[in-house]
Amino acid sequence: MADPRKAGEQGAALLTVLLLVAVMAVVASTALERLALATRMAGNGGAVDQARAFADAGAEVARLKIDDLVAANPGKTTLAGNWMGTPQPIAVPGGVASARVTDGGNCFNLNSVVAGDDEANLKVRPVGVSQFQALLQALGVDARLAQVAAVSLADWIDTDSVPQPGGAEDETYAQAARPYRTANRFMVDASELRAVHGVSPAIYDLVRPWACALPTADLSPININTLLPDQAPLFAMLLQGQISVAQARQLLAQRPAEGYGSTVQFWAPLASSGISPLEEVGQQVKLTTGFFGVEVSVDVGGTQIVERALIDARQSPAVLVRRNWGSGA
Repeated sequence: MADPRKAGEQGAALLTVLLLVAVMAVVASTALERLALATRMAGNGGAVDQARAFADAGAEVARLKIDDLVAANPGKTTLAGNWMGTPQPIAVPGGVASARVTDGGNCFNLNSVVAGDDEANLKVRPVGVSQFQALLQALGVDARLAQVAAVSLADWIDTDSVPQPGGAEDETYAQAARPYRTANRFMVDASELRAVHGVSPAIYDLVRPWACALPTADLSPININTLLPDQAPLFAMLLQGQISVAQARQLLAQRPAEGYGSTVQFWAPLASSGISPLEEVGQQVKLTTGFFGVEVSVDVGGTQIVERALIDARQSPAVLVRRNWGSGA
């Protein structure tokens, strides 16, 4: 007759073994899951690095093409050749890529609200402030709100701590729920505008497509040979209310196919109507493009990368000033 104690011991041993097997199965499953996750992460990281490398190469190709474009006609940059805004395919192994070049100076340079090359001594530039206010008003912003945003932008960048009438310096930002201070330096990216007093989310969304942060305090270098009729608010901005956006759009649509040969030719239709720009504004408009924007889109194995770069072509060879990356979504 079997010993019931030994039968119990065998049952307990079997249960222990089954528990150990179950624990080991859970541990092995977790380990395999983490290994698979690590493998996917490593693969994704490699794909992102590869996509960025292709994007960098695309930006370099665009820079060389920009050099050729400027060298072909150093005195005038026009829309000839259909170069602006047209995606150009780039051959990349295992994926697809394209580069799109735009005139990077046809925008409002946020840093133009101050004057000075030394960030230790930046002074408010009234004409830059009034141009930003004029642009906001051309886009439909109330005059009072536009003035507050414009002077506050200048206070944000200038190096003094004295607010202009309606503007804002550190004491205003110190009262925020999360206090912060003014930058007192050039903006590097137009997205910094969101931090400026008076720039509401609605105003930011409205002006963002028209604003840029060039690495200079020069007034916005508007190229009248590449400015599109759809960009008429930038033209109306220059004359600060003397012409409407609709009139500006009509004048841009009348541009000669070969572009203007001189700024005098550009201003002539307005001069005949008794409208003339300030001397500083007259010198602000250009026949050539000094800054180019480049957007490179890359898709490698389902990984999408968009690189946006700013090219300074005011000198030869052109140089890459800055770049940033984002997803293709």
